[in-house]
Amino acid sequence: MDARSTDIPALRKGRDFVARHGETVFNAAHRLQGDAAHTPLTRAGFAQADELGRALRGVLGVKPALTLWSSPTGRALQTLAVICEHLELDWHDARTDPRLVEIHMGSWGGRYYADVVDEVGPVMLPGGTLKPSPDGETYAEIAARVGGWLVDTAEDPGDRLVIMHGISSRVMLGVMTGAAIDPVLGAPVAKGLPQGSVTLVENGRATVPHLGTGFAPA
Repeated sequence: MDARSTDIPALRKGRDFVARHGETVFNAAHRLQGDAAHTPLTRAGFAQADELGRALRGVLGVKPALTLWSSPTGRALQTLAVICEHLELDWHDARTDPRLVEIHMGSWGGRYYADVVDEVGPVMLPGGTLKPSPDGETYAEIAARVGGWLVDTAEDPGDRLVIMHGISSRVMLGVMTGAAIDPVLGAPVAKGLPQGSVTLVENGRATVPHLGTGFAPA
């Protein structure tokens, strides 16, 4: 039997719409982004945010009762700003939490994938996850921090929209749905989705209301 996460929060009130930000200049240049504070969206990234906003408006309607959450990174907040235009919500009501940021890549952060690969070999693992850097963050550490956010928000009433990142969102969704613990990574990791995608989690079950068009796996 597969090992499963033992740190699954108690049943959460409301629904969680967990979305990936749009493509950034680092994604387009094939650079390791990690938890960089601000790597701006490209035109394609803004288009993905636009599509995401239209999709969420179709699901939620205008001025939905949502608590807005975001990683404090610029790319996540830019994505949220575009979505808020479609939903006719005030972006300034958004809450940020550093526990929603992307995996910390240590000394590999900001470098070109190709340069790091030349030094250490492949950094993209099967399934589209990133190999942790020797001085970076482990997947178990990501699970601990996003799990803390889940515990702290479990009793909040109503639905939530959460804008975050490729790797950290996969770990959080893995924790939320009780996914099997990856034997290599040491944490539950959900299936990867393109940038601009959103996953709806309700009562521990996940569906994908909108699949984005981004190319970057992480």
